[in-house]
Amino acid sequence: MLSFGFMRSTAIRFSPFIINHPSSPSSCFSFSPKKTIAFALRSQMGSFTTLSQSSSSKLLFRQLFEKESSTYTYLLADFSHPDKPALLIDPVDKNVDRDLSLVRELGLKLIYAMNTHVHADHITGTGLIKGKVTGVKSVISRASGSKADVFVEPGDKISFGNLFLEVRATPGHTAGCVTYVTGDGPDQPHPRMAFTGDALLIRGCGRTDFQGGSSEQLYNSVHSQIFTLPKETLLYPAHDYKGFTVTTVGEEMVYNPRLTKDEETFRSIMQNLNLAYPKMIDVAVPANMVCGLQDLEPKTN
Repeated sequence: MLSFGFMRSTAIRFSPFIINHPSSPSSCFSFSPKKTIAFALRSQMGSFTTLSQSSSSKLLFRQLFEKESSTYTYLLADFSHPDKPALLIDPVDKNVDRDLSLVRELGLKLIYAMNTHVHADHITGTGLIKGKVTGVKSVISRASGSKADVFVEPGDKISFGNLFLEVRATPGHTAGCVTYVTGDGPDQPHPRMAFTGDALLIRGCGRTDFQGGSSEQLYNSVHSQIFTLPKETLLYPAHDYKGFTVTTVGEEMVYNPRLTKDEETFRSIMQNLNLAYPKMIDVAVPANMVCGLQDLEPKTN
């Protein structure tokens, strides 16, 4: 089992964390594990709310939105660590300057720019970020077949300060999809959080008809790697097209209209979606296979 970065275990109590609403990039919400999601979302706070100092290890969390592809980018940082190490999950090229400006304003040290898979609907911002911030490493699954500085496999841990993300393989939308899950332990965020990419969407899932997709594989991935997490685990997808921002394992196990069905019915649903050919796929996939820097690759005759 690989472990990236520095990690130290200290028994603590997790304090509230911060969510940035996609429709209002400057606003944020304080989220307490002891309150329901509905209550927390009604409790809007001021911009850049400071975290409680009652815990020695705290997660700063922001959810950012790119409207053209309806993509969520997630910023996580260990706010209590002296360096405030941070990572970005699924950054979009068009919003790199916005994301890096937020990192600077919050006094964070960005160490990883990560992708859940090779995206077909937008170009990743990881390559641009590496060109703008010294020392940042790009991260993607080895199974994706794309270029990166760090290739992760199931069971790997990606550390940032005293916190870490666990890597779970969730192929089916693409062959290289992974889900990043916050750590399980007294010094890690509670409830746990899972960043599911396109494998599991809020009341839906990613399509399975290109990039090595498989409805059977996706069904098994979700049921074995995501639905086995505690029911209160917060799920954050790579996209949402209806304005939802977060769900839970328990909700999706009851209300997901596709993945609550048996496997045969699920396969039938996926085979009959009749979706249009992705308009960005012929540009996005080649670019994302080289970390979003397709045009900088040397051309051969």
